[in-house]
Amino acid sequence: MDIFSRKVVGWQVYETESSELASEVMRDICERENIARNQVVLHSDNGSPMKGATMLATLQALGVMPSFSRPAVSNDNPFSESIFKTLKYRPTYPRRPFENLLAARQWVDTFVHWYNEEHRHSAISFVTPAQRHAGLDAALLRKRVEVYEAAKARHPERWSGSTRNWQHVTIVHLNPEKPATEVVIKQEENLELKKAA
Repeated sequence: MDIFSRKVVGWQVYETESSELASEVMRDICERENIARNQVVLHSDNGSPMKGATMLATLQALGVMPSFSRPAVSNDNPFSESIFKTLKYRPTYPRRPFENLLAARQWVDTFVHWYNEEHRHSAISFVTPAQRHAGLDAALLRKRVEVYEAAKARHPERWSGSTRNWQHVTIVHLNPEKPATEVVIKQEENLELKKAA
């Protein structure tokens, strides 16, 4: 997944996990997305397919910088966790195991198409990941501002304040640093919890 656009840029379903298969997927993604050397960082979990020698050699050959989740931090990539939840809560998510590998691939293909092309993602101002990935979101959001402002001018009684914020988000962080005040507040809450226990 591209974290800026939230677009699923590559996927595959295999019967087993391996560094070799993960390498094939990564090579395919870099070719299809025209990824230049030193252009991207691949953030992944600490599983053996992602840390295997074949995968690391492939990343080096492609000029892709590897990055791994911190040990014992299960939600170190909130974007991946979010899409996994979206996938599992789809009404079409199967209640029984897939009949075969082909059925699993077909279901994932349908999900990825919906997610990239139809799903209006709340974190990117309700545009689709494909629209954002293609750079179409800024113009769409400017048009929404016009539409909302015109609606507010026609029916001001429907708004108690300003219209929805359709500002184009230009910077995305994988794990943003918390402001110092938030960290201090969390530490104080933890001390209070310890005292109560």
